[in-house]
Amino acid sequence: MIGNIVARRYARALFSLGVAQGDAELVAYGKDLSGLAKALNESPQLDRIFRNPVFKVEEKKAVVNAILSKIKAKQMIVNFCYLLADNNRLGFLADIQAYYAELLDEHQGVARGRMTTAINLEPEIQKKLKKSLEEKTSRQLILDYTVDPQILGGLVLKIGDRVLDASLRAQLVAMKETIKRGE
Repeated sequence: MIGNIVARRYARALFSLGVAQGDAELVAYGKDLSGLAKALNESPQLDRIFRNPVFKVEEKKAVVNAILSKIKAKQMIVNFCYLLADNNRLGFLADIQAYYAELLDEHQGVARGRMTTAINLEPEIQKKLKKSLEEKTSRQLILDYTVDPQILGGLVLKIGDRVLDASLRAQLVAMKETIKRGE
């Protein structure tokens, strides 16, 4: 999904415009794109319309305009979506939004991730772990917490493309491999 080169180019172009306008605009553009992507997720027919060459550019622009007026999007986003319509790229909106969100997080020093534990942790313990991880990574973390009893104990932390597997299951597997090798 995120690997789409076209989506990355458009997202970077919009992000560059946002940087020139200031941080407030960067965030506003991100919210507008998120609102648009949410509308697309809620109505798969819209995505089909945007990808279908039978519909004229003006019809696609009218649909986009209706959605953007509901979410009160910035004029820059309206113009951006019109450009996408003119270039027959509206089908990439979800990918563009996802990559734009990544760029915005990176710009703001935010990292998103998922922490998996064997049991449900108390909110106080979650906060302590999060604070400790933020100090080690020098970034603000936004974590989703999940429970997976199959890890047996410990935790598995995934931030971006990095995985820290400090689970009991991983340690047992490593120990098993060591025993197999006869070390």
